[in-house]
Amino acid sequence: MTAANQSSNIRQASIKAIKDVLSGGYPVLAIETWEEESTISTLTGFFNSAFKGMGSFVVWDLQKGLCEPLIGNAEKMSAVEALEKVQNSEKPGFYIFKDLSDKLSESDIQRRIKNVYSSFRGQNKFLILIGAKFSLPLELNKDVALIDYKLPEINEIRFIVDDYLSALSKRGIEISLTVDEKDQIYTSLKGFTSAEIRFALNKACIAKKTITNSILPILHDEKEQLAKKDGVLEYVRGTETIDDVGGLENLKEWLVKRRKLFTPEAAAAGLRPPRGLLMMGISGCGKSLSVKAISALWNLPLFRLDMNKVYSGSYGTPEGTFFRAIKNIEAVAPAILWIDEIEGGISSSTAKDGSTGSHIFSAFLTWMQEKSSDVFVAATANRIDLLPAEIIRKGRFDQVFFIDLPNDSEREHIFKVHLQKRKNDLSKFDLPLLSVATEFWNGAEIESAVEAAMIESFSRNETMTQDDLYTIIRNTVPLSRTMAEQIKFIKNWASERAVSASISDGK
Repeated sequence: MTAANQSSNIRQASIKAIKDVLSGGYPVLAIETWEEESTISTLTGFFNSAFKGMGSFVVWDLQKGLCEPLIGNAEKMSAVEALEKVQNSEKPGFYIFKDLSDKLSESDIQRRIKNVYSSFRGQNKFLILIGAKFSLPLELNKDVALIDYKLPEINEIRFIVDDYLSALSKRGIEISLTVDEKDQIYTSLKGFTSAEIRFALNKACIAKKTITNSILPILHDEKEQLAKKDGVLEYVRGTETIDDVGGLENLKEWLVKRRKLFTPEAAAAGLRPPRGLLMMGISGCGKSLSVKAISALWNLPLFRLDMNKVYSGSYGTPEGTFFRAIKNIEAVAPAILWIDEIEGGISSSTAKDGSTGSHIFSAFLTWMQEKSSDVFVAATANRIDLLPAEIIRKGRFDQVFFIDLPNDSEREHIFKVHLQKRKNDLSKFDLPLLSVATEFWNGAEIESAVEAAMIESFSRNETMTQDDLYTIIRNTVPLSRTMAEQIKFIKNWASERAVSASISDGK
């Protein structure tokens, strides 16, 4: 496929939306875009096709004023003056205004846009506003068509990356990347503008004689920067794999079966990616670890949404902040959205009190029910009794798992994972006896015991032994003893509402 043909197949939904609005004769439209140059280029193509060079192609911005880029002349003037001049123009064509998104609340601007609307209607003249985000005032709601010119999709990203790598290859630089590694690069660059993609590739590949998968961590750094700019979304990079999760075999089997559902092959087979997963249960039993393991297993970027930051007001109104976070995570899809302790931000009380929380709750339910983007929601909860019934019904989450205290075999696995991670010789430890000694312990408590025993032995300049572990175990009071009543309540509540994440011993 040639570059021209490849380019013509990219971002078709956004381009078609603009074309449909123009074909429908809407005199005023606002295009939300992070890419001015790309949008202008698309509009230039439409203009040349529709007007054959006979109409006006005019662009206004705060710095240059009103200019005709295809001719080269420019005239410095304010937005009000420019709108007034455009309104009186005799020529059909495109009249493109940048830098008006934060001025739409001004009455002078509103009046002139309404006048342009009346003047342009049916005249084959179009006022086109370009900006990153438009909050249309009520006065303009019926006069302005709003279009989202999306960030590059995978096809366009693939074209940009392959073109970039091809150019490096022609300069004698070796490209040593597998098909899977290239796919990882494409996914890593979702959510970036075309210019940002090239900047990230420049940063990752500079001064390299061979391009290998070593560029992936650099691209992940850029993804982390993208999340930091948003504020409430945190990009999570972990080293945890599914093998680091002790037990939870039912959960792991469910995840493994769905690892290929985000691939083109699954789409061709008519299979859609899963919507989400809710993991509820006792604190310290591996919910957060499991979320990180999903990211590694499915090879998808993981973003954590901090609901405390959403409600803090530091990033704007809670509703606006939440909607912005959802829009940003959709821009980088396919991706995993992690909502930790979801009951803290979306609970039975916030769902019914008519406050900001109830609005966010309603918006979240609607989005989960209707979202078309490949965003997998991984939610965790401790106080499961606070979750509204609407959250756990089918159609929102694909499955609801209950994560209980680890059973005998799971505790053995957890000891094995943490002992190996700290380079201990497993042959010197009796894992079944350690499992019996820590009955009713959670995974976090077992990890802490191994860590504490390692510190004790290290302080003596000795290798850790099983006796070191027993010393820590004897002096630890597990959570199951101090919170026995609450844990019993959680188990009873979950028994009829969720699937066990574990396989019982003996099965």
